[in-house]
Amino acid sequence: MPNEPGAYFVHPTAVVDENVEIGEGTKIWHFSHVQSGARIGRHCTLGQNVNVANNVPIGDFVKIQNNVSVYEGVILEDYVFCGPSMVFTNVAVPRSKYPQRGSAFYGRTLVREGATLGANCTIVCGHTIGRFAFIGAGAVVTRDIPDFALAVGNPARCIGWMSEAGTRLVFDAEGIACCERSKTRYKLDGGTVREIGRG
Repeated sequence: MPNEPGAYFVHPTAVVDENVEIGEGTKIWHFSHVQSGARIGRHCTLGQNVNVANNVPIGDFVKIQNNVSVYEGVILEDYVFCGPSMVFTNVAVPRSKYPQRGSAFYGRTLVREGATLGANCTIVCGHTIGRFAFIGAGAVVTRDIPDFALAVGNPARCIGWMSEAGTRLVFDAEGIACCERSKTRYKLDGGTVREIGRG
């Protein structure tokens, strides 16, 4: 680990393999395991019993709650929130009798900036979770989720839209909504949401 000692915290019960990068201010808690080749950004929190697999890139200010495994093939951008016991996968059709080991077999899952993955949700591999999307607790994601979408259920369906700050957006007749928390304005157009400014 090239970082200076004391730049981050690793609990004595956690295991960090060789050839790992950990950013300043990051905390890795009880019984967690960070495997070789992983890159964890600045000011992240890995809760109890978190596994970060080989070669996984994790951005800055990411929070991974207890009992989450981030498998190879998963990419977490900045400010992603992984709720307790949520599940990633990385092989679409697993069979113990016909093992599929190695990155050539792993589906890519991209979780974009600021997305929230609720407790106990499952993200089937090969999909993208859009910027600031919000996946409800227990949902099962089997398709791409657009930016700012609120998705719930099994399979997960978009039932609304969320602001960057996590406020449910209510659009007027012209497709405009304002987040009360951040005062950011949004435009709904053809099933997609974009930011259009503040105030």
